[in-house]
Amino acid sequence: MPPVTAARRLAMTLEAFTKELPSLIARGFPAPDPTTGNFDLDAIDKWRRTRNPHLYPDRVTVAPTARDAKDVVKERIAGLRGG
Repeated sequence: MPPVTAARRLAMTLEAFTKELPSLIARGFPAPDPTTGNFDLDAIDKWRRTRNPHLYPDRVTVAPTARDAKDVVKERIAGLRGG
């Protein structure tokens, strides 16, 4: 989308958005496409959600945790023995 649409997505005027864009990009805001100068609204929405994960608990991905190797071995041996 053109910069004016990206600005609206952030509830900003185009002028304010243009002025603040370097600061936004420094904070991880998705940069415009180098060829078109347009922005990806999905990427902007994702950036907005990652800044406020407490507002989007359904979007938080829980990192997998490692299992204890002893438990894994016990389960595999039990499976080989049929029980």
